[in-house]
Amino acid sequence: MTELEHSTGPYEYIILGAGPAGLQLAYFLSKGGHRYVVMERADRPGSFFLDMPRSRTLISFNKVHSLYRDPELRLRWDWNSLLTDNYELLFGEFSKRFYPRAGELMSYLDTFARRYELNIAYNKTITTVRREGRGPFVLEDANGQTHLAHCLIVATGTPLPFIPPIEGIELAEGYEQVSFSPRDFEGQRVLILGKGNSALEFAERILDSASLIHLASPTPLRLAWQSRHPGHVRANNIRLLDAYQLKMLHSILDCTVDRLEKRPDGRIAATITYLHADGERERLLYDRVVRATGFRFDPSIFGEGARPELTINNRFPAMTSHWEAVNVPDMFFAGNLMQVRDFRRASSPFIDGFRYNIRTLYHLLRQRYCGATLPHEIVPLTACELAEAVTKRICRTSGLWAQFGFLCDVIVADVREGSAWHICELPVDYVHESEIGRSDHYYTISFEWGAFTGDVFKIDRHPSFQRARESMFLHPIVRRFSRGKLISEHHVLEDLLGIYSSEGESGVIEARGGRDMRAYHQEEHEAPVLRFFADQLGTVVLGNSNSS
Repeated sequence: MTELEHSTGPYEYIILGAGPAGLQLAYFLSKGGHRYVVMERADRPGSFFLDMPRSRTLISFNKVHSLYRDPELRLRWDWNSLLTDNYELLFGEFSKRFYPRAGELMSYLDTFARRYELNIAYNKTITTVRREGRGPFVLEDANGQTHLAHCLIVATGTPLPFIPPIEGIELAEGYEQVSFSPRDFEGQRVLILGKGNSALEFAERILDSASLIHLASPTPLRLAWQSRHPGHVRANNIRLLDAYQLKMLHSILDCTVDRLEKRPDGRIAATITYLHADGERERLLYDRVVRATGFRFDPSIFGEGARPELTINNRFPAMTSHWEAVNVPDMFFAGNLMQVRDFRRASSPFIDGFRYNIRTLYHLLRQRYCGATLPHEIVPLTACELAEAVTKRICRTSGLWAQFGFLCDVIVADVREGSAWHICELPVDYVHESEIGRSDHYYTISFEWGAFTGDVFKIDRHPSFQRARESMFLHPIVRRFSRGKLISEHHVLEDLLGIYSSEGESGVIEARGGRDMRAYHQEEHEAPVLRFFADQLGTVVLGNSNSS
């Protein structure tokens, strides 16, 4: 018999990995009636969380109690729930902790897979993926069975440690295996390579017992509350920073670690070069060195015709603006691998970011392979209708809020028909690279932070729509383009609670600036948006659609 006679499929889609990303895409494919399967090497979904994070505490917020009842709006502060059509089965049913436990997320994912009867093949270890030309992907598992798919979605995450090219790095213990028992580090001098969340998580664990802790890397430590990127160092593991600045022997070193050497007495000598001390070098002695330098994609199973190019120090697959491998057509990526497109900027490494990416990916797959039209609403091409649509959207969206600066809504004007298409949640880069970007008259709506340096707890605000462009907090921006060229831009004045209309108010604020909230929102938010669209549509009427 031939290989194909021993195979399953061909499926429309095979998803590699039954983590939260694989489950999220499987949910949409299942609802759409597609022939798909999820291949998972473990015997349950979310197996990554069996061991990670090592402290067993997640850094994804779980804000169960909210000011709002609208389930879409509540998702802004729910960082763990997967998307469903009716806001069913939320993670808050499984944990009430603000910082939930890994085991609670595993229980949620298992229930999600069962509730929606997702087609998951457990205990399927894929050993080889290959492809001839534009034929189907051929996946072989550890039992010698092959599986065929026209489209492959890789949702395997980053399971391998990233090991920096340091001489003697083999002397370092990996974050993924080192003991997390404080007693094993009593009185010891410990060097931690890295300054990210895993490094601080480990430092927090041994802070009560180690005699000295150094965190070292050539990249300065970045705090999430300063950068506004949730992947930077979070506040729940930063006692070491107090200890460093208040002279408790522990230190954060901006340096290159040039070499690690084992001494006869069993200690490890680290030769370092400081970045901010005129190139001064030191040789420091430690009892233990721990590597906490992050993780990377595992490309080992991908063979001829199916090996994706890598990027960012070979840590991630390179992909297009619609998450397709740049060199392998019909191979897409889901989950935290999607962060390549917004690396250290938006929230694609986390469930609260990639769940929206995956919903968009699903619609793009249907457009490509089924000829489906992207979901949209038709809006009359008048200033009042456009302003109302945008105002309602920015007061409610969770996707644009989470994926700030990365996902945007698009309004494509059809002047002849007197209407516009409103399409939700597309990657900004994709919009300008796609057919939409060749339109004469279109708008993007996104949420973005203002540019700011200094003390983030001491920001001067200018609470007037005339100075909305200077808003520092996350706020909506409406931009008009013509064939990819920026024509005009409108910043919506920032709001403490992220609401830009009195209809969405929670009742917390009774008055602002001497006005009741209805008058305030009308004057500072709604009327300026209306004037913006009136001005833009006026240029079209005047026949000057390519200038502001």
